[in-house]
Amino acid sequence: MENHQLRIAGVVNDSIVDGPGYRFTIFTQGCPHRCPGCHNPQTHDPRGGSWIDTDELMGQILENPLLEGVTFSGGEPFSQAEILAQLGREIKKHGLSLWCYSGYTLESLLAMNKPSVNHLLEVADVLVDGPFILEERDLELSFRGSRNQRLIDLPASLASGQAVMAVI
Repeated sequence: MENHQLRIAGVVNDSIVDGPGYRFTIFTQGCPHRCPGCHNPQTHDPRGGSWIDTDELMGQILENPLLEGVTFSGGEPFSQAEILAQLGREIKKHGLSLWCYSGYTLESLLAMNKPSVNHLLEVADVLVDGPFILEERDLELSFRGSRNQRLIDLPASLASGQAVMAVI
């Protein structure tokens, strides 16, 4: 994989709350949504966090043989879509699933009609979409913070042209 820099807030090596199974979660830095009540407000400033080479991240991911997948969280991953799409392709080569969280809905991401955004959508397996809405917060939900957020099966959705909910 080519050397590329990604701005991150941090990582969690063995998350069990950011998708099924043990996951390596990358918290990207920078978020335009700034949702009230956000779980990760420290990720909002696009100048915050630190730079990391994606080869270094890939090395950290491959160190854990128990991982079932990787999750891109935020911040807003689609603010760094091209570099994450490249990293995602490398992750998928190793048989790991890829989840991506976004404050954007699938429909608004598709409407952007940006190659970098489309590349990230094409490589991910599941998109957890929509902004966090404090009034719709629900601690009983799996893998999402508010009832408006959806777990979307990206391959099925892109093939059918409409959002298809993931069965988890």
